[in-house]
Amino acid sequence: MVVLRIRNAHKRQYVLICLSIFGFIMYRYLGMPAGGRAINRKVGLNANSSQFILAGEPFHILGGSIHYFRVPRAYWRDRLMKMKACGINTLTTYVPWSLHQPEREVFHFSTQLDLEAYINLAAELGLWVILRPGPFISSELDLGGLPSWLLRDGNMRLRTTYPGFTEAVNTFFDKLIPKVTPLQFKKGGPIIAVQLENEYGSFAKDESYMLFIKEALQSRGISELMFTSDIHSGLKLGGVNGAIRTVKLQKLHQRDIQDLNALQPNSPTMVMDYWTGWFDVWGDLHHVLPPEDTVSTVREILRRGMSINLYMFHGGSTFGFMTGALANPSYKALVPSYDYDAPLSESGEYTPKYHLLRDLFSQYNSEKFPDMPALHYREAYEPAIMYHHLSLWDSLSFTEEPFKSHTPVNMENLPVNNRNGQSYGYTLYETTITSGGLLTSGDNVRDRALVFVDRHYIGLFKRRNLELAVPDGKGQRTLSLLVENCGRVHHGKDLDNQRKGLVGDILLNNIPLRDFTIYSLDMKPSFIDSLYQAPWKAIPQLPSFPGFFMGRLFAYGYPSDTFVKLPGWGKGVVFVNGLNLGRYWSIGPQQALYLPGPFLNSGINQVIVFEELEAEYKIQFEGTPDLGMAADIQ
Repeated sequence: MVVLRIRNAHKRQYVLICLSIFGFIMYRYLGMPAGGRAINRKVGLNANSSQFILAGEPFHILGGSIHYFRVPRAYWRDRLMKMKACGINTLTTYVPWSLHQPEREVFHFSTQLDLEAYINLAAELGLWVILRPGPFISSELDLGGLPSWLLRDGNMRLRTTYPGFTEAVNTFFDKLIPKVTPLQFKKGGPIIAVQLENEYGSFAKDESYMLFIKEALQSRGISELMFTSDIHSGLKLGGVNGAIRTVKLQKLHQRDIQDLNALQPNSPTMVMDYWTGWFDVWGDLHHVLPPEDTVSTVREILRRGMSINLYMFHGGSTFGFMTGALANPSYKALVPSYDYDAPLSESGEYTPKYHLLRDLFSQYNSEKFPDMPALHYREAYEPAIMYHHLSLWDSLSFTEEPFKSHTPVNMENLPVNNRNGQSYGYTLYETTITSGGLLTSGDNVRDRALVFVDRHYIGLFKRRNLELAVPDGKGQRTLSLLVENCGRVHHGKDLDNQRKGLVGDILLNNIPLRDFTIYSLDMKPSFIDSLYQAPWKAIPQLPSFPGFFMGRLFAYGYPSDTFVKLPGWGKGVVFVNGLNLGRYWSIGPQQALYLPGPFLNSGINQVIVFEELEAEYKIQFEGTPDLGMAADIQ
């Protein structure tokens, strides 16, 4: 009897195992949405003359953009669940080449950059995915997401079929695409479409380029529907045969839609980027789009039966030195916050825009939306008193070996980082002078330079400030230029000219300076970590600038989100536990940096601030953001 019961138990286990395997196969190859109905995955997303079709049924894309590289991984689930609860059915995300391949031989696809995990999480939560792998993505990132080491080639022509560029693209795609092909719809995954490049019609320097990108993806196994995406003026030149054109806009003009439909009369219409807000630049105001205007435009798009993607649904933060810049009408660098006035704020808070959109989308969906997830707690911690100081000059021994050159060398061509050059941060150029006089930059400083004589500050070079008086002195003196890359432009036709540092001669009394010692201060985590061994000193009454200041933040229990505010400080960078939160600058608009709770430890947290010119010696932690004075987008 006992033996019979054991045999029956084994049989039941065997049946359960078989059922589990069968269920996995059914899910993998047929798909099983939340409603429990099997999906036929033999044919992916496709289009007839008026609508998209998915699994044999009409499909209306209600998309939202959230970038995995702008959201702490610990918050991926929270942000996607909030998006799902708003009625969004499709996640869109760019893929930043510059982060995934920071050096020619180095690739990162883990932890914060685990794209596969992000896509699988979307599938788990019942979201489809439109992937936007570039290689150029714009996205208000430095160089539009292209790696700066491409610019080591003096003949480089980005976003063309120039061999140096296509070879690099092929190498990157060889690593990236095999990771996402198994996640396509027809293979059981959530990826229903892939976008080719981004806004190429506004660049359009090579008629063969878009075909190259399309074939590069298809030859590596991408078989889902393909899109291109352009603003109105780029629609004609940005397309390629075999891909559906989509448009980007913020205000719905009839001509935008008419011209798109004229180019492809037998395809459904999609607004691939409806801009829910806008980005901010230093020295300007914080841009906002009134919620009523947003919902009015989205309502009209939906009323016309068009598909839509909200860019951004949640912007997040551009941590580190990854922010882009505008070139026209004049150079302006972007702030670290990518709040974008999106439906979810930078720290994941619900906004009036979110609630209005949720109400609107509920009218287009018969299924009940999931409950809105609870908000994370935010805390105003006690201020961090900066108790130690390290001058810039004392930190130089912790950089890579300085490079000596007869003439100035731009950042990208410095022999650092395994000969991949310097991508971000600051570069210090030092040479010897024997007289005073007029120092002229000839617009060869990219983008700002603090100028010192024997380590005493004498003035500033920036794009429109091309002359500086050097005081007279006796004998040989050291002239130093601390040059900051404030961000390469992320859009436009000037991408090939985005080399940083000193990009040409600096003249003293019309004579080019020569024989430089050059220090790379990219301030990567390894450099910041090494500074803990540096000869820090108690803060003197008159500390030298530029310099590093160290303090501590105490977080008791489970750390919460907070915002770093620096009243009385000038311009610099904040590091918490070695992580670069981004730049601050008293000119605004942004006055507080978002510090996510997952970046903190329970207990003591090390805070290091690099300040260029002035400091208050303490920094504050507040429970609310401060993005500056707001102005409606015109």
